[in-house]
Amino acid sequence: MWDTVKLIALAGIVLLAAIAANYARDVPYMVHAIIIMLVAGGMFLYTIRRVGDPKPEPDLGYMDDVIRAGVIATAFWGVVGFLAGVFIAFQLAFPVLNFEWAQGYMNFGRLRPLHTSAVIFAFGGNALICSSFYIVQRTSAARLWGGNLPWFVFWGYNLFIVLAATGYLLGSTQGKEYAEPEWYVDLWLTIVWVAYLLVFLGTIMRRKEKHIYVANWFLLSFIVTVAMLHIVNNLSIPVSIFGSKSVQVFSGVQDAMTQWWYGHNAVGFFLTAGFLGMMYYFVPKQAERPVFSYKLSIIHFWALIFLYIWAGPHHLHYTALPDWASTLGMVFSVVLWMPSWGGMINGLMTLSGAWDKLRTDPIIRMMVVSIGFYGMSTFEGPMMSIKAVNSLSHYTDWTIGHVHSGALGWNGMITFGALYFLVPRLWNRERLYSLAMVNWHFWLATIGIVLYAASMWVTGIMEGLMWREVDAQGFLVNSFADTVAAKFPMYVVRALGGVLYLAGAIIMCYNLWMTIRKAPAKEAEAPAMAPAE
Repeated sequence: MWDTVKLIALAGIVLLAAIAANYARDVPYMVHAIIIMLVAGGMFLYTIRRVGDPKPEPDLGYMDDVIRAGVIATAFWGVVGFLAGVFIAFQLAFPVLNFEWAQGYMNFGRLRPLHTSAVIFAFGGNALICSSFYIVQRTSAARLWGGNLPWFVFWGYNLFIVLAATGYLLGSTQGKEYAEPEWYVDLWLTIVWVAYLLVFLGTIMRRKEKHIYVANWFLLSFIVTVAMLHIVNNLSIPVSIFGSKSVQVFSGVQDAMTQWWYGHNAVGFFLTAGFLGMMYYFVPKQAERPVFSYKLSIIHFWALIFLYIWAGPHHLHYTALPDWASTLGMVFSVVLWMPSWGGMINGLMTLSGAWDKLRTDPIIRMMVVSIGFYGMSTFEGPMMSIKAVNSLSHYTDWTIGHVHSGALGWNGMITFGALYFLVPRLWNRERLYSLAMVNWHFWLATIGIVLYAASMWVTGIMEGLMWREVDAQGFLVNSFADTVAAKFPMYVVRALGGVLYLAGAIIMCYNLWMTIRKAPAKEAEAPAMAPAE
């Protein structure tokens, strides 16, 4: 009966997608309709081939297959996103790399959102989904809820990534930072995200462990808040049901306020709260030490949740937004520094009694450096929200350096550490293929981040000062072109830093692949359902 319902639904999707492709008003919409038609058609054939097969015995152990797929997707999208970032960094240094023969598909304007979405949503999103599935099962001593619903979340989310990426290359975008996909892609992501919330909540509700571990608090807050942000910021009216273009419900300064309420909290809950959930699980597990202070983790959680949501207006200093609103955002940003550092201290002090592991364990070293970058970024961000600093830093490369020190240092390094932790356990291996390669990855990534961030700090502050410089008559001394020319050496350094970071990620992928293929397997399998960890 259920197979029949699935076949009817998939056949209907194929038919509707074919009609949409036929009547499409623009190329991106037509391409996306064809992609959906092919995906639904492939699932239809897969389902019909399995009709009549004997039903497998229900598996009562942890659902790790979907986590393995998520680990592979995380590593793959990471390399894709870093590669796109390196290429556009070289495009900024050498504009000739905006190839005219590519008909605009390879220019900076289209590749830049491809890079940001690939790193944040494809690499970071897959890391969050697969690690949250791992964490919630182990800390609840319960299998993922929903049967095959976790697989729908995984494949549905990666379909969203493909639709978004192809849309950028074809010129389909709302023009909203971190929210570029058009209306129908946003609708699909909403469906997938609700399924994700149901899986996570359902697993917690069926837990065998009475206590809900702190990592799950952060992960649940990330899932719920991102859903709210996504829906409100992407409220739009399609121009046509057969076209990709839409009109935003908000306009003017209201649209700007909504966008940066979303944009800052995408950082606050997607790139901070979610990854703090990873920190609170993987750092204690790798260090084999309990969390330093459970009371501090409670303060950290509630202070972060209540403060972060109000900090967005500091992105709109000196704009049409009322001054009181941007000042209020600045105040919340400055106060936010304290709980953020409370979390950093909690993470670092978890190594109390195990500091010697920094010499011998490059995975712990990677995690500790990530926490250090978290602390640095959460100090720099509030500082840059202060009006006097913001008047110099805003619209300059200093902001780019700040974003990347956080994204590459905090999000990237904690994700790399989590992948090194997960792969041997998920594939039942005694150890990683090579700790020496982890060491190489650590130093390449760390040096790459330092080159990237330092070059952007230098060029950003220089840029801001050049824009301010006036002569005795009060006229600007430097043209915009003068600032671009002055930044060239630092742009080359930035690109080289990206090359090092990309090289480290490629080494990681090889190391993980060889771990799966060649590392010795554990002699005895772990029990199907271990006690909560």
